[in-house]
Amino acid sequence: MAYRDSDLQYFKTLNSQRVPRIMRVVGRILAITVVAVSLFLYFVPWVQTSSGFGSVTALNPNDRLQEINALVPGRIQEWYVRDGSHVSVGDPIVQIVDIDPQLLERLGAEREQVIAKLDAARIAQETAEIDLERMRGLYNEGLAARREFEQAQIRVEELRARVAEAAAELTRVDVNLSRQSVQIVRAPRDGVILRVNAGDAATFVQAGDVVATFVPDNVERAVELYIDGRDVALIRPGAPVRLQFEGWPVVQFSGWPSIAVGTFSGTVTAVDPSAQTSGRFRVLVTEDNEAEVPWPDVSFVRFGSTARGWVLLEQVSVGFEIWRQLNNFPAELPGQPDGTPP
Repeated sequence: MAYRDSDLQYFKTLNSQRVPRIMRVVGRILAITVVAVSLFLYFVPWVQTSSGFGSVTALNPNDRLQEINALVPGRIQEWYVRDGSHVSVGDPIVQIVDIDPQLLERLGAEREQVIAKLDAARIAQETAEIDLERMRGLYNEGLAARREFEQAQIRVEELRARVAEAAAELTRVDVNLSRQSVQIVRAPRDGVILRVNAGDAATFVQAGDVVATFVPDNVERAVELYIDGRDVALIRPGAPVRLQFEGWPVVQFSGWPSIAVGTFSGTVTAVDPSAQTSGRFRVLVTEDNEAEVPWPDVSFVRFGSTARGWVLLEQVSVGFEIWRQLNNFPAELPGQPDGTPP
């Protein structure tokens, strides 16, 4: 049954009731808030990101941490560096000597003997060739038998083989002497000795043993981030990245990178085609050369330090992003505004 407004006069108690002023104010505030939040969720943009942790490394494998190996077997005679020493290209690092202190002298004497053997073989070959020419002339004039002529030819070939054998032996001796002579390990380029791995003169090393680790100077830094496999299909080389370095103060809003403080700009250089053992994919990020703020100096951001990165993806509304996060959906596909792939 419906009541008319004129019937309210019969309900004196109800007619005397008034809505409190504070409730009217609260109602208006709630209505304005609902409208404002709806407009905010619909119109305010949000940049979707794919985040991951990683570390600072070098883009070029030749610029990464290197191992310095012993070139010859022997014992350590003298160290020229220590942990943290800065070296230039060609600077001595360590001297290794053979157990036999007279090895180089013995190899030198052996080389002299092989040279004498080679000279004798060459002289014998030259003499045999002269004898062969003389025998050829006699054979052509009918003054020498064919057998004598053929024996002279065989003699020349045998001496040529001796010369070749002596030359090969000399080469082997020279190679051995050269290897044993290189007993001072030198720095391959400018850099810092990170760690000395061997001991003093009582330490014996084999050829190829690691005696020190070395970090080159003036290398191009990169950050390797490990991204969830669900988002890796959306990441392409050239995509922008915001980076947060270990120990660097930062105020980060992943969806609004323009107002973030303390983050640095980067660019995706490569994405690994296969996953790591952890199931994540490695993404290499290099410095954006066109950015207004460069990366911190290497004295503040060193190799191996931890970093966190946000790869910037598509731009959506805040409401759509909240709905996506609540439903655990993947990020928007790049391409058309409706998410259709290009």
